[in-house]
Amino acid sequence: MSDFNQEVIDEFRANAGVVGGHFAGKHLLLLHSVGRRSGRPYVNPAIYVNDGDGFAVAGSNAGAEQEPAWVANVEAMSQVRIEVGDRVLTANVSVLREGPERDRAYAKLVDYWADFLEYETKTTRKFPVIRLVPSDPGAEPS
Repeated sequence: MSDFNQEVIDEFRANAGVVGGHFAGKHLLLLHSVGRRSGRPYVNPAIYVNDGDGFAVAGSNAGAEQEPAWVANVEAMSQVRIEVGDRVLTANVSVLREGPERDRAYAKLVDYWADFLEYETKTTRKFPVIRLVPSDPGAEPS
């Protein structure tokens, strides 16, 4: 894990999900996954938007040509753990690569985090949108 990500994770956990710097004032969650080949646990910070009964995040990798490895890991899982604020939730996963649902959710993400538009200029790939719907009773997005 990069030092940058670890610093964001540490700050997130120390402040009930609130971080500063580039992400100041933005919704951030921590996405837990397991390496599909290694079996190792991973935690990745991700900008999110509320999307109906769940959350949406994008696999942008800051516009790198390759998708972030966590997308394939999450795609191989039916459920993941996420940290949102001071809550730890179990969420069902849907990876949206094409279609109107992906486009609608991605438009919400771009509206919330304009950096996605800059990331798009660095690559020709279409960023997948990952929908995370809490499976815990009474756990609605906030």
